[in-house]
Formats: sequence, structure tokens, C-alpha cells
Amino acid sequence: MELIKDLPEVFEEFAEQRQKSFLAVKELKEKGVPVVGSYCTYFPKEIAMAMGAGCVSLCSTSDETIPEAEKDLPKNLCPLIKSSYGFAKTDKCPFFYFSDVVVGETTCDGKKMYEYMSEFKDVFIMELPNSQREPGLQLWKGEIIRFKEYLEQKFGVTITEEQIREAVKTENQARRSLKKLYEVMKYDPAPIKGQDLFKVLYGSTFKFDRSLIPGEVDALTAKIEKEYAEGKREEKKPCILITGCPIGGATEKVIRAVEDNGGIVVTFENCSGAKSIDKLVDEDAEDIYDAIARRYLSIGCSVMTPNPNRLELLGRLIDEYQVDGVVDMILQACHTYNVETNTIRKFVTGEKGIPYISVETDYSQADIGQLNTRLAAFVEML
Repeated sequence: MELIKDLPEVFEEFAEQRQKSFLAVKELKEKGVPVVGSYCTYFPKEIAMAMGAGCVSLCSTSDETIPEAEKDLPKNLCPLIKSSYGFAKTDKCPFFYFSDVVVGETTCDGKKMYEYMSEFKDVFIMELPNSQREPGLQLWKGEIIRFKEYLEQKFGVTITEEQIREAVKTENQARRSLKKLYEVMKYDPAPIKGQDLFKVLYGSTFKFDRSLIPGEVDALTAKIEKEYAEGKREEKKPCILITGCPIGGATEKVIRAVEDNGGIVVTFENCSGAKSIDKLVDEDAEDIYDAIARRYLSIGCSVMTPNPNRLELLGRLIDEYQVDGVVDMILQACHTYNVETNTIRKFVTGEKGIPYISVETDYSQADIGQLNTRLAAFVEML
């Protein structure tokens, strides 16, 4: 990515990365490169990367195929599950179509859809423990090794420890660069809009060659900081943290509702934000499988009981980004995140002493007016 491009142009390139990658995944297949699709931040991508596979996220973020999904799944199910299954069933997602195997984890009850999905696609399901205690860690480490052995058998390859360590270094470097990018939002006032930051964070998940991310993202970070030093920055506005369910596609309406109504989103705790980048795999660990297991199992998703790591990250982000208010975005029928709103509300308003609002939404556009009204009132209160 050349530095001579204007920032809006660079942000749009990242925003269009998903569409661009439709062609890239086809090219990978034509070259005989295996493609592994996944649905969750817990997916240990370094194992697939170690054998040279392209990894792609399959979570769908549009309501286009939900009616088709509802022929097999309950209507009162989370839209992320229904959309993802619908795109798989209708073959409207090129990433799913070209995936040689789809990897799922037993996170929430909605992931029972993998049983239906396995009727028309190779699906490998990893048994994710719902606790971060030592027995859960040993189970997860065993699942990572079982995944490696599955890939070796399915593709007739040998995945060496050296290859895994190399993949760990590559992905860690990508995480460092993305983290350095989103940390520009610590400047007061913020240098860019939260919507533009999100375009880069979300778009980067569709880069098949992970080694390219540091160069592109570091160049972008340098350009943002240079322009900030020259006085190009956003107006001073209330700083908002968004937490809760995964954001992308249709649910970006929540970011827009905050920023169209006087706020600025300075940090995302969600899967598409800090949650997936915050921690690194220990590159020097004696047992690399243990290191990978520890890194992924430490993710503070609401499926974990108890879930102290989410509060730890949330508290740190609130302090470091001088957050004025927290917006908790919940997808309809996402029970784990919905139940946890009470814990998050108490932590944010009690322990951190700042305002909190929970908004429940889906993938339709029907509630945009209501979101604008509620979030305008919330930002105005700040």
C-alpha cells in the first residue's frame, strides 16, 4: 500500500477487501492451495497456516439468506447463526463454496447448525471448553493437536513444529501491527472515525497472505500519525467503547448511529476488535501447542463461565482510551451475551463509574430509526 494515497481511499480499500478476496480465494483454489473456513475467534489459525492453507472467516453479516435458513433452523435464533448457515446452504458465499473444510467450535447452542452443515460440507468440530481452568486448557490443547492430525490426514501432509512456530510468528506480527493501528485512537481528540478504523480491522481478516498485513497496516498507521501531527484530526466528541456480539456488515449500523449522532467510537472490545488481537502466542514456549491453547482459551467471550478476561480487557480499554460511555451491542437471541449484560452494566457503571447502554438488534434495517434515537440520547447525556 503506497503512502501517497489519501486516507479515505486507503480505508475504502480495506472496506472492499472482502469482495476483492472472492477472486483471491478462487485463485488460491486454482493453484491447489487448501482453503480452511472458520466461524470463530477461537479458531487456532496458526495450525492451518502452518501447512500453507488460506484461512478465511465465514461468519455472514446480512439478512439475505435468513429466510432460507429458517426452513431448517428456529426463527428465534441468533441472526449470525442463521445468516451463516443460510449462506452456506444456498452456496451464495464464495468463501464457503471454495473451502475444503469448515472448522467449527462448540461455543453457543446455535452451533448445532454444524450437524446440518456437515450434510453438504466437510466440517471439523473442535470441542471448546466453557471454562478457562486447567482441565479446560488440557482439553483445548488436545483439540488443537487433533485438528493438526486431521489436516495431515485429509490433505496428505506433515505439519512440523517448525512450520507451526513460523506461522505463530507471522500471525503475532500481524496482531502487533493491527494493535499499533487501533492504539492511535488514544490520541485526544481522535485522529480518525471509528468507522474507518473498523474498515481496516474487519477488512484485514480477509487477507489470505498474513505476512502482508504488517507492511500495509504500519504504513497506514504512520500516515495517520503524520497527518495528526499536521493538525488533521476529528473534532472533540464523547469517546465511546463498543462491546458485545461480533460486528460486521449489517450491524455496522450501530457504529454509524453513534458517530452520526455526535459520538466517536475510539475502541471495539468485540471479536472484530481488541478481543482477537490483544494477546499474542508465546513464541518462545517450550510446548508450542500449550502456548497456542493458552492464547486462544484466554479470549474473554461470553461463553466462558466465569469470564474475568472480558472484564479485564474492558477495564483496560476504558482507562487507556479515556472512554466516556459504553455501548453493549447484543444480537437478538444471543443468550450468552444477553445474560452477561447485567455483569457488564454493573462493572461499567459501578466499578468504572461511566454510563452504559445495551442495544439489542438483528441484521435487518428496520430498527435504524430506533437505534439513532436511543444512541443520540445516550451521547447527548455524556
